[in-house]
Amino acid sequence: MLTVGLTGGIASGKSTAAAMFRDAGAAVFDADAAVHTLYAGAAVQPVEAAFPGATKDGAVDRAELGARVVGDPAELARLEAIVHPLVREAEAVARAEAKAAGRRLFVIDSPLLLETGGDAGVDAVVVVSVPPEVQKARALSRPGMTEARFAALSARQWSDAEKRARAHFVIDSSGPLAVTRQQVASVIRAVAGIAAGK
Repeated sequence: MLTVGLTGGIASGKSTAAAMFRDAGAAVFDADAAVHTLYAGAAVQPVEAAFPGATKDGAVDRAELGARVVGDPAELARLEAIVHPLVREAEAVARAEAKAAGRRLFVIDSPLLLETGGDAGVDAVVVVSVPPEVQKARALSRPGMTEARFAALSARQWSDAEKRARAHFVIDSSGPLAVTRQQVASVIRAVAGIAAGK
């Protein structure tokens, strides 16, 4: 089973590409979804211990926690030290399940794949990319997104140019969905070639 790391900046179209990989038969581990699950389970106690009052009704209060860590690198690092190991554990379980099910391709969908060193555990890195003006327009059209929040989220991530420089494959998602789907299919064919050569 080959493992692909799928990443891209906020509003780059990464989730759309991930769905296309899933439609094509790949097992996809969604790191953001894993965090949501952890915030209702395994992460609740350690987050409350580190950030008293940041949980409510047995789950992490994302708005409260976000207000405490956004714009504060030290607090954000403290949170990531709790959450990232838990996400890696969930990823390992998902990877083992995909392998046991006979999947040929396992995709790790993670916005911070490169920033957290997650690319060390994959066979290929796929970056979903859009021009900066398209990315910003898409992001600001989302409910609750503001210029300040967009800037804070973007600051946590490497630039598009930095991500592209580390990519084995780049998917440009600025065009029609059909074109993005064709690019995903091309990546899957190329990765199958890598597998054949192993």
